[in-house]
Amino acid sequence: MGMLPLFKSDFSIGKSILTLNHPDKSLDGGSDSIFEIAQSNGLKEVILVENCLTGFLQAIKNSEDLGIQLIFGLSLIVCNDLSQEPKANSRQDESNIIVFAKNGSGCKLLNKIYSKAFTEGYGRIDYKNLKKIWEPDVFLYIPFYDSFIFKNAMGFNNCTPELSFTEPTFFIEENGLPFDSLIREKVLSYCEKNNLKTETAKSIYYKSRDDFAAYQTYKCICNRKYGSADFGLVNPKLEHCGSKEFSFESWKEKNDEIS
Repeated sequence: MGMLPLFKSDFSIGKSILTLNHPDKSLDGGSDSIFEIAQSNGLKEVILVENCLTGFLQAIKNSEDLGIQLIFGLSLIVCNDLSQEPKANSRQDESNIIVFAKNGSGCKLLNKIYSKAFTEGYGRIDYKNLKKIWEPDVFLYIPFYDSFIFKNAMGFNNCTPELSFTEPTFFIEENGLPFDSLIREKVLSYCEKNNLKTETAKSIYYKSRDDFAAYQTYKCICNRKYGSADFGLVNPKLEHCGSKEFSFESWKEKNDEIS
């Protein structure tokens, strides 16, 4: 199996400059569309990992129109207790997970999980409530960046996952960041000890390496904080922006090497 392309669109605000537009509606000089990229490169499926459900209907409509299979995953913040209002010192127990839908029932379950997180958990879910909601129609993946392994290793956090209700698969990425090899070793070690699977993947936020400057500028604008010393364009504090490899161009090159 090759390297999985994990697309993210501009519906995940501040995370990507790719759109979900239909290829027929693409404009010269405009933002690149995930579906245009997929169609131009003969992709039979699009794996979409979003921070919200807002773009789901557009994604499913375009995928059906183009005959491309859509695999939709919802990226969520998971914490120890969703009833506790998040504060600066309480974010030490937060990390990310990705819940993928297997079918139509799974999509409905994603909506239920999303509603629970944003109506009761300040945009977060905890493992206790996730376990109560969990059904076989969805499956769990652990992202390479922002996972509990990453947070504990790089941020000295105290994330304590409770994964007894399912067997998650762990994504492994290589994007030329200085800590990639360290996190990779820790993920492989954890999965070996717990008899869990891994899959090689690449997060894709823009089409080509030349788009990296536009991506950085977009993130700076989204991260801006007026009236403070943390004003985004001066001190953007951009995570994972030390590499141009979060691109479809990079994925295609590396996937061709693997294949």
